[in-house]
Amino acid sequence: MFQYRQVLARLRRGDSDREIARGKYMGRRQLAALRVVAAREGWLDPAAPLPEDAAIAAALGAPRRAASTVSSLEVHRALIADWVAQGVSGVAIHGALKRNHDYTGSYSSVYRMVLSIAGSALPEATMPLLFAPAEAAQVDFGAGPLLVDPSTGNPRRTWAFVMTLCFSRHQYVEFVWDQTVATWLGCHRRAFEWFGAVPARLIIDNPKCAITRACRTDPLVQRAYAECAEGYGFKIDPCPPADPQKKGIVEAGVKYVKGNFLPLRSFRDLADLNAQAQRWVMEEAGRRIHGTTRSVPLDLFGVERPLLRALPAITPDLGSWHRVVVHRDCHVAHDRSLYSVPFALVGKTLWLRVSDGAVTVYQDYRLVATHPRQRRPGARSTVRDHLPLAAQHFLSHDRAWCLEQAARVGSACSELVDWLLADRILERLRAAQGVIRLRDTYGAPRLEAACARALFHASPFYRTVKTILVGGFDHQPLPDSTTTVHAPTARFARNAQSLFDPDSPTRH
Repeated sequence: MFQYRQVLARLRRGDSDREIARGKYMGRRQLAALRVVAAREGWLDPAAPLPEDAAIAAALGAPRRAASTVSSLEVHRALIADWVAQGVSGVAIHGALKRNHDYTGSYSSVYRMVLSIAGSALPEATMPLLFAPAEAAQVDFGAGPLLVDPSTGNPRRTWAFVMTLCFSRHQYVEFVWDQTVATWLGCHRRAFEWFGAVPARLIIDNPKCAITRACRTDPLVQRAYAECAEGYGFKIDPCPPADPQKKGIVEAGVKYVKGNFLPLRSFRDLADLNAQAQRWVMEEAGRRIHGTTRSVPLDLFGVERPLLRALPAITPDLGSWHRVVVHRDCHVAHDRSLYSVPFALVGKTLWLRVSDGAVTVYQDYRLVATHPRQRRPGARSTVRDHLPLAAQHFLSHDRAWCLEQAARVGSACSELVDWLLADRILERLRAAQGVIRLRDTYGAPRLEAACARALFHASPFYRTVKTILVGGFDHQPLPDSTTTVHAPTARFARNAQSLFDPDSPTRH
């Protein structure tokens, strides 16, 4: 109202309307209207004090607004109102109107329409944090769209991992199924490979996959994430609890992804979603004029890229750590697979480290077991030396062991054991093991002779061999080959040749 007070002062001095208009305070028509109001209110009396701004405003009334034309977006008001109710940003609405409705107007028209529908809110006061090139990046998760999980066939929530370089605002976006430690570390590795370098510091929130105990002064970093930071050479800078504004750059980046990339798009699966996200980052998000820096993110990234830390010559082996308890079967469980450890550790709590290709188990800092990682649920990786001695002895005496030991005794023993193991109806592994154990008591020569006599009499069984050895019949010479075996006219009699003929119908 200062210009009105200046005009009133000149009117009280007797200046003409032409002289006052020449001073560029207001036009002559507006000046004539003010003179009428001033005369009515008694403001032209030089002896009276000048009125206050509030009194002048009350006397003049609300200013008249010029009549506006009908917006070209009025035909789309209902559609825009529906999008605004869904939380779609003005930029995304403008792009959709251009793509699908042949709209040729400006973004300002869309912005005014959105304001007229949603109204304007009082902005919060903030203090911007400034960063030098390559100084820091900020990391956060945001909710993604629902997609069909191929493992179950049901809709499942996805999550958007976003890493934004604080100086250039260039970002890496990847959608994942979960927020586990392995996913968190894998996203970091792919983000560094996307940038081709590593920032000096990563500003993060306090997710459980990164920070096991949130604290303003002494946060406790997850063991696997600490290894990742050491391997790539960056520092972890978690925000104070309940203070996400300290990473406002990536918060805005997540909001930008959710408001400008996800709306009005369709995705076949997770691979298609990530492929579209990468194209969008390079073709749209990275080439826009950023609202804060007023520069193109990819152009600033060209300045920042040489100053970032180089990737390590050997990619760090990123692994997640888990506390596990050794079961009674000498195995520990992870991701529905089982891995053996020495039987002396049954009941103890150990550390299990999982990487892409291996699983290692530690007792404190001492390595106790290493296994290839099993991907199939229910798979079991067992080292025989980890089992108790009785179990090792039992498992070592398998079919191959029996055949090998029988061959060492002699040809007759080998033939008899081979017949036992070749039975198609009955599993005779224990009988074969029993025959081999007779060597410990009677020696290999006597066992070979007993097996030969059992074969001669067409009775290749453990009980027969043991009876021959106990009775000492293995010391007697075998009868002549023409000697009749058993009773030739017996109803169930069979000769030795038919017993060992694989094509004979009398063989089991």
